[in-house]
Amino acid sequence: MSPSSSDGPKIDPELLGFGSEVKRFREASGLSQGELAQAVNVARSYVSHVECGRTKCRRDFAVRLDQALNAGGAIVEAWDDLLEKIKQIRYPTHFLAFPKVEALADQLRVYESHLVYGLFQTEAYARVLLVDDEAVAARIRRQSLLTRIPRPMISVVLEESILYRQVGSKEVMREQFDFLVELSRREGIFLQIAKTAHYRGTRASFHIATQPDRSEIAYVVKATGGETTRDPAELSRMSAVMHTLNAQALNTEDSRTLINKVVRERWT
Repeated sequence: MSPSSSDGPKIDPELLGFGSEVKRFREASGLSQGELAQAVNVARSYVSHVECGRTKCRRDFAVRLDQALNAGGAIVEAWDDLLEKIKQIRYPTHFLAFPKVEALADQLRVYESHLVYGLFQTEAYARVLLVDDEAVAARIRRQSLLTRIPRPMISVVLEESILYRQVGSKEVMREQFDFLVELSRREGIFLQIAKTAHYRGTRASFHIATQPDRSEIAYVVKATGGETTRDPAELSRMSAVMHTLNAQALNTEDSRTLINKVVRERWT
């Protein structure tokens, strides 16, 4: 049965590649799986699972394998390469702090369905949402990106309901939206309001950070927090959604007009 067969457990090709390297060095050393397992103090089945790509071992185990097989660091290097390949496909939020890649980006594209985009939040608005002073300070520090030279191109689409969803007092809301209007007049910042409607493909808020080498990383809001991904298929889908939103949302001038209208009618 092939590793990709739908009738068996799914085998990660990156894990299989690492396992093949372990197997190559084991066979070159003339050891059976059982003999290698005994040398590194694990069950033979564990060695088998590593070689077949059914499990990802820890780095310290890769070091033990490398020493037992006299691989001269090749197995450890293969493990490090494996980790990088996995990271380039998908990893959870705790594995990569998105603000770090956000700070290095030269282009940011954002869709927000529920709250004002974090980089665009006033301190008072953020203070209502966040749990402590440290979290507020961290969010405000992120905003140094807005005055960086050169500043990244920033394209943000906010769902219209955000203009009506009260966060804090009327004064907080008024200050927040006055700040949005001011930001929208800055060169390289494009703020659009998407009227409340169905937009094909929009399921959740997302941020796409394009790096100087043109690689892209996205943060997708989930019910339990969020997920950071470099999955090409997901990035392609989000880019297509962003094109739709940019095309169908109000243009920047009409968006400013709507924000000012809501401030006058709702938050004054």
